[in-house]
Amino acid sequence: MLFSVTAVAVLAATLFGSTYTQSQMVGTLAASKDGDLISKIHDMGGLKLVMPQAFAAVDCDGIEDGRQVVDFDLYAKSAELPVIGGGTYKAMTFSGQVPGPTLRVTQGDVVRATLTLADDEPTPHGNDMHASENSASYFGKVMPGESYTFCYVAQVPGTFKYHCSGVDVAAMDQHVLSGMYGMTIVDPLKGYKPLVVEKTKVDDSGEVVRDRQTYSADALEFQLQYNQLYLTEDGGYDQGAMFNHHTTWTVVNGMSFGYVPNANHNNLILGSPTKNIFVAQPWNADELKQYQSQLLFIEAGQKTRFFIENQGNEPVYFHIVGEIIDRVTQGNVVQAKGTETWLVGGSQGMIADVVFDEPGVYVAVNHDYAAIFTGAASVMVVGDPFGLNEQLGTSAQSYAELLGNPSDAIPPMGKNSIAHPKVNLHGLYTDERAEELKSELGL
Repeated sequence: MLFSVTAVAVLAATLFGSTYTQSQMVGTLAASKDGDLISKIHDMGGLKLVMPQAFAAVDCDGIEDGRQVVDFDLYAKSAELPVIGGGTYKAMTFSGQVPGPTLRVTQGDVVRATLTLADDEPTPHGNDMHASENSASYFGKVMPGESYTFCYVAQVPGTFKYHCSGVDVAAMDQHVLSGMYGMTIVDPLKGYKPLVVEKTKVDDSGEVVRDRQTYSADALEFQLQYNQLYLTEDGGYDQGAMFNHHTTWTVVNGMSFGYVPNANHNNLILGSPTKNIFVAQPWNADELKQYQSQLLFIEAGQKTRFFIENQGNEPVYFHIVGEIIDRVTQGNVVQAKGTETWLVGGSQGMIADVVFDEPGVYVAVNHDYAAIFTGAASVMVVGDPFGLNEQLGTSAQSYAELLGNPSDAIPPMGKNSIAHPKVNLHGLYTDERAEELKSELGL
């Protein structure tokens, strides 16, 4: 046998985290006599890989000429952040926000990733970047008061998760499901491909014929990252609920129902801030600042690119109510065209290209009904379905020109990106991070 029963027990225990005590591990497998080994793993705090020679990381001091180097600096920060209903939960964050900042690079770039922990951070953290192809030993823990840097070449295009590492860090599940995750977008070296959509039309003879329409590679872009919260009554992490898949809330970019109308939208459309447009509007008021819910605004007929990442435990059945996904891409390979829903498994991403032909209201959901009812509904308003242009005396192609799109749903600009006409501050940010972003966004 390549692995002894003891080794299997140790591996299972380190993967499941520090909440498994030594007695639980031994009792579960009832076979291990090597208590010293289990004690070492427990004291170390997680799984330690001892074969770094199996892969070679990029030498940060010897990067080959010609490659662009992109610095990606994160800091770990534990914080109390809000959940719907007025409470808070004990969040763990990268750089004071959930999800962490999005890294965007071009295929072939070198990423120089640095994670820093303040002296008062209560626990070690790590940074496991799925866009890399390094040995997992490079994702080891960073202790409070310390900083660690590693480098890699982003060789494969697509969307990729990064998260608090399970190497040397016990209870990785708690760290990730408490907020320590983010997304890397690796643009294809030559940019994105034009989109061809096959429709129909009636020709001059009155016959229905196929009509192929080609859209530029350029697109208005959004990012949507899905995860779950498993919470105790006091906002702590409930590992037992996680094991049983008992989700407290489903979150999109860190918030449940974060992209639904707010009181200002109610007033514009219904003439009263207290008349809700949507069935669930938990983030209505202006005094919620960066947490006030915001809608996604798009022009009719505009090509839109969605970067989707499933950061959590549960599958994401990505679907847009009222639309068909024109193209699904993963790793720069087209996986589907003209599909109603696309399954994104845990720790997997996709790029969805959609052209919204008609003005109206659309809802992006995880088409798991439990996920929808616990927060995975994001409302998009296309064109001017409410006649606000006439009411306000404007000729805006989308309400984004008037109201702006939420900052946490907008990825950094990259290949073939169309700039959003206006951006407003929105997201699961600490107040300190919100102030930093106001300066960065010029708000």
